[in-house]
Parts: sequence; C-alpha cells; structure tokens
Amino acid sequence: MSTASNVDDPAIEQFQEGLRGQLFRPEDSEYDDERTIYNAMIDRYPRLIAQCATVADVIAAVNFGREQNLEVAIRGGGHNGPGLALVDDGLVVDLSEMTGIRVDPDAQTARVEPGCTWGDVDHATHAFGLATPSGVISTTGVSGLTLGGGHGYLTRKYGLTIDNLVSADVVLADGQLVHASEDANPDLFWALRGGGGNFGVVTSFEYELHPVETVVAGPMLWSIDELEPTMRWYRQWLPQAPEDVYAFYMVAEVPGDPFPEAIHGEKVCGLMWCHLGSEDDAEAAFQPARDVAEPLFEHINPMPYPALQSMFDDLYPPGDQWYWNGDFVHDLTDEVIAAHRRFAEVPTPKSTMHLYPIDGAVHRVDREETAWSYRDATWSMVIAGVDPDPANVEEITDWATEYWEAVHPHSAAGSYVNFMMDEGEDRVRASYGDNYERLRQVKSKYDPENVFHVNQNIEPAD
Repeated sequence: MSTASNVDDPAIEQFQEGLRGQLFRPEDSEYDDERTIYNAMIDRYPRLIAQCATVADVIAAVNFGREQNLEVAIRGGGHNGPGLALVDDGLVVDLSEMTGIRVDPDAQTARVEPGCTWGDVDHATHAFGLATPSGVISTTGVSGLTLGGGHGYLTRKYGLTIDNLVSADVVLADGQLVHASEDANPDLFWALRGGGGNFGVVTSFEYELHPVETVVAGPMLWSIDELEPTMRWYRQWLPQAPEDVYAFYMVAEVPGDPFPEAIHGEKVCGLMWCHLGSEDDAEAAFQPARDVAEPLFEHINPMPYPALQSMFDDLYPPGDQWYWNGDFVHDLTDEVIAAHRRFAEVPTPKSTMHLYPIDGAVHRVDREETAWSYRDATWSMVIAGVDPDPANVEEITDWATEYWEAVHPHSAAGSYVNFMMDEGEDRVRASYGDNYERLRQVKSKYDPENVFHVNQNIEPAD
C-alpha cells in the first residue's frame, strides 16, 4: 500500500467536508489526544483520524481509505493490547463518538452503537434489571470485546458475549452497509462471533439481555504461599460448581486503599467472586474456599452488578504500560500449578495473572456454531505485565513472556484473540483451530482485498 503522505490535500479536504464528525491531522492541536489509547506502550502516528458521528461517516471513511489505498485501523474503545486501533501513517476510523443505546425491556434486548463502553451498556440496562455477559473492566469498548468473543462474570450462566449477539449492522470493505443475523448473511454473522474486526466495521450490535440486578461479589485473597493448595482445590471445584457462581483465580499484589494498610504490598493469590443467587446460597458456595486455607483478606458483599463491573477501573486507568500473553487452558495439572507458583510473585504492583472460567453455558454451544473454536476449554488465561512507568517496560515484558513460556506447554494451542499481542499468523491460526479455513472463505467473500488487516488478521482464501 502507498503511504498516506501520497494523498493530496484536495482529496482530504473533500473527505473532511463530507463528514458530520471531525477529521484530525498531525498538525491539529487535538491530534495527540486523539491518537492516545489505553495502553501507553503504544505510540503510533496516523496520518488521518476520522472521528465518525454517523453510519454515513463510517461508510465515507471506509470508502476513502480503500480508494486512497491507505492502511485502515478501526478504533472502538481503544483497549486492544497490541494497539491495533491505530496505524502509522494510515487512516483511523474512530467510532468513539457513536454511543447510542436503546434498551427494549419487553424483548430483553439492547441495540448498542460501537463507540460505547461496557460501563455505558451496564448503566443503560441496569435501569431495567438486565445485563449481558461482558468483561471485567467497565471502560473496555463494546466492539473489540464482542468481536473477539467476550467473557466475564456472567459467562458460566449465560455464555460468551457472542452467544448473546442477536444481530449486527456492518459496513463492508466496499462501503456497503449490510445486516447480519441468523437469517440475514448468516455466514458473516457466524464469522463476526469471534472472528475479530476482519470482516467489516460494525455500526450496531443487538444483544440479548438477562435478569441481573444485585450480585454477591468481591475478592477473597490468600498469601501467595497458599497458591498450590488453593489452585488444586479450584481445579476440582470449578467444573462442579453451580452456574450461578463464578470465580476467576488470580495472582496479584495488594494495592493501597481501600485494602487494610497491614497487607499493602503483600503478594497474593485469590478469587474474584460473583454469585447471581441469594446471600445464603452465595455463602454456601464460598465457604469451601475458606476451608482450604484461611483468607488473608476478603471483602464480599451484595452490590449492584455495575458496581462489580467497575471494581477494577481505578486500579487500571488509561495510561499504564501493558504487555500481555494468553492461552486457553483445559486442565491445571500439578506440574503447571508448580510453574504458576514459580512466577506468581508479580514484578510490579499492577501486574497479574487471571484464569477466567469459560465452562458452563459456553460448553453447551458447538465449536462450529460460531468462529470461537475453544468451546471445550475450561479457562481463558491472561498474564499481564502492567506498570505506569515506561522505565519498567522491559521488566514487565520479560516477566509476562517467561511466565507464559513456562505454562504454555501445558495449555491449549490457541488463545483468546483479545489477549494476544501482535504474534503472527501461526498464533492466529491456532486460536481458531478447525474454524480457521472457514473464516478465510468468509473473509474472501466480504473483504477479498484484506482492507481490514490491522487486527489479528485472517487472510482471504486464495
């Protein structure tokens, strides 16, 4: 592709005049703010940032990028770890101002525009006592999380985010707007459910909602010395646990307030609980974990679901340095638990490892029903080196990489694509397994020139 510097000014001016939103260039005073995304490790310089206000703006931006032979990146919430929301010297189609939400409480559905965060969605749906599965940080964007698959506190009960996607409106690489559902363009709908941003720009998501209002939730932490017995218990307990209860396993360092001063800086392992039932049922579910080892700290209470969803927001604001690796995990053998123990003392206060459950309702969907292939995995693991100081980038990157290399041989071949850095075609292929070749066929139909390639890319079939 040619570089954006070859695009003449009259063409840019004509493009800008046709937009309802704004167009930012490097010479604009707002440019640096507009090119800033969640992971401060990413420092890229797009030639143009089209901040779209309408679907018509998205169509115009896609057409302009294609016609001018520019590299095109799509930005929703900007949380993508490897920074695939930006591209040097190309065009960013920025959806962050498209934030409309319409909840239908009778049908128990919500139609959501692509610039929304999950905090926006939870705020809108909670008014009706409803929710849909998403992630664990409310500032995460709707678009990237959904298209990668999506898992979180409601997943054991209600499945992945894509299992609750009813339909989508999509701007294709040729600028055409199409509807995708089980009945309309079903091959595209299949691919959107886990295939990432490879097939077009989604301008509207329609989700199924479920009755979720108050949950019993919070952290239970043990000293890091209790990792091996607690993780061995957890591997046996989780597959038999009722689907109303969810708990992801983590290693971490206790931050400052609101935790007691006596444990600030302690290296810990623990569980982050969410129970959808009564307090009594929740207590009965949580007690076996206490019996394994006495918690160093716990803070579990009934709370509105959006409060749980935003619990990590202050700990992980925009602007930290992030490097992460992921894998799908079937089993926690004694050997891999020992490997976790070797690396579990995190190098910086925000670095962490999480094992997110993806069993229960996820297992009741066949691996060929959506692009997400690992329907038989038990956990989606992420190892995240995080720190606000750029001077610590090498330290957090080395820790996350060495930790992953130690546990990866005991994991499945692929990873949740939203937990990957820019790792190349082999890892992408492994993460889609038997569905990869079918995804290539769909890509060939809807984006044969691979216009949308600034992503965890699936190349069109020959």
